[in-house]
Amino acid sequence: MYKLIALDLDGTLLTDDKKITKENLDIINKLIDKGFEIVIATGRSYYSARVITNNINKHLIYICNNGNIVRDAIDDRVISTTFLNSEDSKIVLQEGIKRELYPFIHVDYFQEGYDILVGNNLNYKKRKYTREPNFISRTKIIGDKLEENLDRVLSIVYPGELDILLDFDLSIKDLYPNKFNSHVMENSIQAEALLEVMNPVGTKWNSLIKYANSIGIQANEIIAMGDNNNDIEMIINAGLGIAMKNGSKLAKEIADIVSEKDNNESGIAFELKKILK
Repeated sequence: MYKLIALDLDGTLLTDDKKITKENLDIINKLIDKGFEIVIATGRSYYSARVITNNINKHLIYICNNGNIVRDAIDDRVISTTFLNSEDSKIVLQEGIKRELYPFIHVDYFQEGYDILVGNNLNYKKRKYTREPNFISRTKIIGDKLEENLDRVLSIVYPGELDILLDFDLSIKDLYPNKFNSHVMENSIQAEALLEVMNPVGTKWNSLIKYANSIGIQANEIIAMGDNNNDIEMIINAGLGIAMKNGSKLAKEIADIVSEKDNNESGIAFELKKILK
């Protein structure tokens, strides 16, 4: 019997224009009313995830920044965090500089009003990877002092060309085995690709199973739904792992089920109605 449903946002719960369809919204509200635990598991910051799901007027747990921070939406309480330390963050920055790549550094400064650090205005404008207004308002530009501001780093994200980022990712894994958790997001409308580098234990699944166990729920009682390479671990390990029809090749290859509908066709509602009757 399933008790917890973990939902990715972009490409899964959200349509391409970043909305939640009425069908998806209705099924989420009904499931919560019936006692199911709904968890949002996203690469987005907590602030961004809350804003974009503000029409869900129910209690939710948010696993954000790919598992590196978990918050309870009732009072914004932090349940857990996993940070990259400053020395490891400097390594990732220096490796990026060698390739003339410039990152967006996701940090935990929710209460202070910002979630992202960028090095300088020129590189930010040239490499901006989202059009969302709250992304801009929650970004702090700190010029040439980026390496001096590497506290509470949740993830380092490089937007760019797929082949360059795949090579960068392989290089990090080869030069620094087991030092980082990294993956390339291929199925993104924000940029051709995104390389995300995090603490080695910072994953959606690690945070999801830790939270689930804390409330008495086991892995085989979890349904996980996602579309991209950062969802693969939770799709594999959940009791039932579902990849969206629009998902990446890898996500669909390892899923128990590939949805018959995509994110623009209320794929979540379509599959959950069948599974949970």
